[in-house]
Amino acid sequence: LYKNFFSPVMKLVRKERVGGKVKRKYDVPKTPYQRLIESRQISEEEKKKLQILYLSLNPAELKRKIEEKTHRLYRAYEDKKRTRDANPHKRRIPRSVRNYMIQQSSIGLGR
Repeated sequence: LYKNFFSPVMKLVRKERVGGKVKRKYDVPKTPYQRLIESRQISEEEKKKLQILYLSLNPAELKRKIEEKTHRLYRAYEDKKRTRDANPHKRRIPRSVRNYMIQQSSIGLGR
């Protein structure tokens, strides 16, 4: 709802190639809701329903809810990441050539 009703978008009108560059022409920034209200693709009844919905929305409240849910998702991710137990039997992959060379010399290869 927040993105469709309160987040303006610059719609690309046309692109022209001028030499080696592409010149872009954009329309005036409008929300998808505004573009839909201005279009003739929906009936007047549908437009009235959308206007009632628009007037009932509070953008600050929507933004707070989005932020709170995003924060909860991030906390859940962090909690899940933190609770992983280290497996002492898991074989470590050497991260450098030096570790690889040390491993080879201890096995007896490379000479």
